Amino acid sequence: MTSFAPDSIVLNRKLPLWYQVSQSLRASILGRSPRDPLRLPTEEQLAGHYGVSVLTMRQALKELEDEGLITRHRRRGTFIEPHARRGAPVRLLGSVDAIVAQQSGMKAELLGHGRVAVPSELAEYFPHVPEVGTYHRLRCDEKTGEPTNHARNYVRPELAERIDVDDLARWPMTKVLRDVVGMDIARITDTVEARLADPETSRLLEVPLLSPILHYTGITYDTAGRVLDVAVIHYRGDRFSFTVTLDAT
Repeated sequence: MTSFAPDSIVLNRKLPLWYQVSQSLRASILGRSPRDPLRLPTEEQLAGHYGVSVLTMRQALKELEDEGLITRHRRRGTFIEPHARRGAPVRLLGSVDAIVAQQSGMKAELLGHGRVAVPSELAEYFPHVPEVGTYHRLRCDEKTGEPTNHARNYVRPELAERIDVDDLARWPMTKVLRDVVGMDIARITDTVEARLADPETSRLLEVPLLSPILHYTGITYDTAGRVLDVAVIHYRGDRFSFTVTLDAT
């Protein structure tokens, strides 16, 4: 039986290896094509793929098993659970792959894209850039079809020219910028705050006007400190929570 082929990552030695591996594999699973096989490679094969020990790989797989994304069967192997509910809370430890995993696994509908003048509230992130590429997407739970969030990305124009909108139906912008466009992402700064649903968010997410939502802003930087993308996402407050864990090691 052919096994599912996960993406590769470059590990950051400052973060727990099992966590980075679990988040990378989670993003690969949630971003898979329906045609991809459900069976995962063996623990040994996955450990070799990621360059970690079998014990580390086992801990990463347990994380995904506890979340319900995979099932493990003695002698048969490990399989992706095709009907696992998406949108579970994610622990963020500073890994880009954690951001990719958090954004993955939902059906995305492109509501619009094009070039716009840089919004005044984002001017500080795009100095000397008159226009940016913009992408507006609605994400829905794959199982229920229920809308969960809508997102607007503002991307440097030279990068927008290299983005295929078909990729955004399958993958989050962070993954497209890193793995398709080939940008070297150094860090992402996240801000999450409580807000009340405006008319557009109320309509798109099918929630009452002025109901609580989570307003997320993510600023993506390259290694030179240049802003590549600003993501503004409105999450249904009854479907998401964010937990940030600071690792003392």
